[in-house]
Amino acid sequence: MATYDRRVLNRSVYELAGGEPAFRLLVERFYARVAEDPLLRSVYPDEDLSGATERLTLFLIQYWGGPSTYSELRGHPRLRLRHQPFAIGRAERDAWLGHMTAAVESLELAPAVRRALLDYFDTASTAMINRPTE
Repeated sequence: MATYDRRVLNRSVYELAGGEPAFRLLVERFYARVAEDPLLRSVYPDEDLSGATERLTLFLIQYWGGPSTYSELRGHPRLRLRHQPFAIGRAERDAWLGHMTAAVESLELAPAVRRALLDYFDTASTAMINRPTE
């Protein structure tokens, strides 16, 4: 029977990914792509994406096991409710997921961490669809 160091087994995805710097880099790379995508850029009402960048960074840090700063500043995430005002169809979801996948793949992550992130982003982005397929 194999023995494991419990500190390794009990580490969060946040820690395994590299903590806050890794999530900041992930979101920075994601929004650099969003800024150049006319379909997705139209979903973001603010001219400057810095607010969206900070909110997503803090959310992901909290979701994956880091500090709960997001909830302290903004309350419960309520993702579907917060995204309801924005028209999100299959095309927007696919573009969002494509850019996030590229951002995840740009980082040097362990395969299990990469898979956890990509699985979550696939599920979460699908849940944000709030417009029928045309």
